[in-house]
Amino acid sequence: MKTKNLPFIFIFATLLFSFFACTNSQKPAIGNDDDIIVIADSSLYYELEAEMLHVFEKIIYTPQPENLFNLMRENLGKLNNLKSRKNIIILGTLNSNDKVSQYIKKSLDSSVTKMIKSGEEIFINQNDLWAKNQLVMFVVGNSIEDLKKSILKNNEELLYSFRKTSNKRLFSQLYKPSLENKKIEAKLLSKFDWTMYVQPAVELAKCDSVNNFVWLRSGRNRAIERWLFVHWIENANAQYLNHDSLTNIRNRVTKKYFRVSDDSVYVDISYGMSKPMVSQANFNGRYALMCQGFWKFTDKSGGGPFISYSFLDEKTGRFYMIDASVFAPKYYKKKLIQRADVILTSFKTIDDLSEERIEDILDELE
Repeated sequence: MKTKNLPFIFIFATLLFSFFACTNSQKPAIGNDDDIIVIADSSLYYELEAEMLHVFEKIIYTPQPENLFNLMRENLGKLNNLKSRKNIIILGTLNSNDKVSQYIKKSLDSSVTKMIKSGEEIFINQNDLWAKNQLVMFVVGNSIEDLKKSILKNNEELLYSFRKTSNKRLFSQLYKPSLENKKIEAKLLSKFDWTMYVQPAVELAKCDSVNNFVWLRSGRNRAIERWLFVHWIENANAQYLNHDSLTNIRNRVTKKYFRVSDDSVYVDISYGMSKPMVSQANFNGRYALMCQGFWKFTDKSGGGPFISYSFLDEKTGRFYMIDASVFAPKYYKKKLIQRADVILTSFKTIDDLSEERIEDILDELE
């Protein structure tokens, strides 16, 4: 199965003015990772606020309700003071004469303006525009009504852009080359032809080559525990990529491996608050299904959030499920599950790695 074409166009580096030039002297972007500054005219934003909140302030339950992002509208006059922020949206339309829309129209290349007028939905991403590790997104439409439809239609892709950038920032904080556990990484690569970043506090809790299952665990019997597992099925096809199949596979795996010491209690998916949400995702360039939900102990003594990515590796014919769970009863968990999510994206098959990287990892076996 191949990645689907996105239903709208992301245009990179198409704006003309010198303020788009990046330099090596840029300072790192500042501010809260969860905040998105929206530069927009107040009346235009009022018309689009419901759609913007629907997309970017989605509530996730961990089980506490937490917003994915928080929108903060500001006037164009404050832009110079906000150019150092991590996440910025500049919002306007071609048929409006407010200051922000005029600013956008002056900045656009004529070919881009023509595409918008012809009905294309245009979202222009600029990375590291005014600061390092920054995402500035221009959201432009012909009219307010057109923009409303486009924002709702493409909500997953809009949100994905900011989540991807946020995850990239977080991974740069988590990844410590001098501390990674290359012995475990090398064992996984040599035995199973895949590997992922293993932090120093992570243990290889289970390695079942017969049933194609690996469990990486950290924080055993501590206030915060994280469980990562990789399960794969040989000679698979796309029939596994549906909601029921994913939940059934996950429940089967956790029932077998995630059990208390006397085997009386195990982990399965919780449907008490909501059923797991399954959506399409781009996982390291592969078409995947992302599943987010809650797990629970079968005796209802505890639970928490999980996230997983499942995809078919066409080159090897393997179906992979790569999953992360968090158990932290006393803590808010959005940041914790995001950290686990970021580690999942470090997963690489041997075909994804350069020869130099393979040699570097496997040197640990000598």
